[in-house]
Amino acid sequence: MTEPAIRVEELHVVRGGVNVLPQLSCEVESGSVTGLLGPSGSGKSTLIRAIVGVQIVAGGRIDVLGRPAGSPPLRARVGYMTQAPSVYDDLTVEENLAFFARVLGLERDAVGRVIADVSLEDCAGRVVSRLSGGQRARVSLATALLGAPDLLVLDEPTVGLDPVLRRDLWELFHRIAERGATLLVSSHVMDEADRCDALLLLREGKLLAQATPAELRSRTGEQQLDEAFLRLVETA
Repeated sequence: MTEPAIRVEELHVVRGGVNVLPQLSCEVESGSVTGLLGPSGSGKSTLIRAIVGVQIVAGGRIDVLGRPAGSPPLRARVGYMTQAPSVYDDLTVEENLAFFARVLGLERDAVGRVIADVSLEDCAGRVVSRLSGGQRARVSLATALLGAPDLLVLDEPTVGLDPVLRRDLWELFHRIAERGATLLVSSHVMDEADRCDALLLLREGKLLAQATPAELRSRTGEQQLDEAFLRLVETA
């Protein structure tokens, strides 16, 4: 049986004196597109930060690709996209990606590959500060894709994007998974749940469910996933 790409055991995170994640346990299956869903303030970003090793934790354990979260060998194997675009405004799209490619020790052809992946060919020579919010988000996604990571962790990658681009990005996520990578994608939009192979549903730092969309429908008797989420909240 394949080991999970991510295993979280009894994770405890305190921020500002508040128990943001009290004793959370969950798993992410290798090769899957797993959605991390829940309302704003549910602890999604905190969990993601803990998984990529940049969050101080009070207790518990996280294994990522068979190693403790944050281990140096994982740096080349995990791609991370934050909510806020993490690129340089005064550089062009291509210059940004070339810079990050050099940091990662990658060949120049990686830049063209990820620009095509996120459909930014027409913007490659434009300065990032002149791009729309959705275009800037796609540049950040491209930087996370540069090293062809084994695990891609995306924090609200589709927020603020139009429906067509959201659809295209989810299709890209599944193509990446078909190449053998694992994706953990956070969202507060429940209609994106049906685009996932599996779901982790959070509310107030607690895991309400770990299931496929079909299992969630069967468990709650609801066909609409937002209604299924509400049913879980009512019975929690």
